[in-house]
Amino acid sequence: MNKYKIEIKWALIFAAMMLLWMLLEKALGLHSEHIDKHANYTNFVAIPAIALYVFALLDKRKNYFNGTMSYKNGVITGLIITLIVTILSPVTQYITSTLITPEYFPNVINYVVETGKMTHAEASDYFNLQSYIIQGLIGAPVMGIITTVIVSFFVKKVHSN
Repeated sequence: MNKYKIEIKWALIFAAMMLLWMLLEKALGLHSEHIDKHANYTNFVAIPAIALYVFALLDKRKNYFNGTMSYKNGVITGLIITLIVTILSPVTQYITSTLITPEYFPNVINYVVETGKMTHAEASDYFNLQSYIIQGLIGAPVMGIITTVIVSFFVKKVHSN
């Protein structure tokens, strides 16, 4: 377990960041009065998400691999973080949907129905806790893997002779 202490730490930080991001979106009205702008702004979460992967891999490189880290070791580290984040995603989604912003699903359903983007049945099938948990269980590993392979390339540092 000690071998993965850094990955666990950063996965927990990532989950906390996602919850804070949801609080920010709610505070900015992106789940209510400005729900029409939500789709435009929610993807900016990629900036802190990628930054956290960079910090995590740099932490692992410095504090576990003594300043050097191969691309392979970076990928393994990132994949472990991604696995833990994926496992935590149903919990973070539940907290988001029930504690942080329980009004989001009714608001977004009303918005897409009123704007003619979906029928009420389609919107209700898509915008609900179960659907979002499934989306998180798919999206977290996909985005985590992509982020990992890219960040690992830039964070690797081979020992020079």
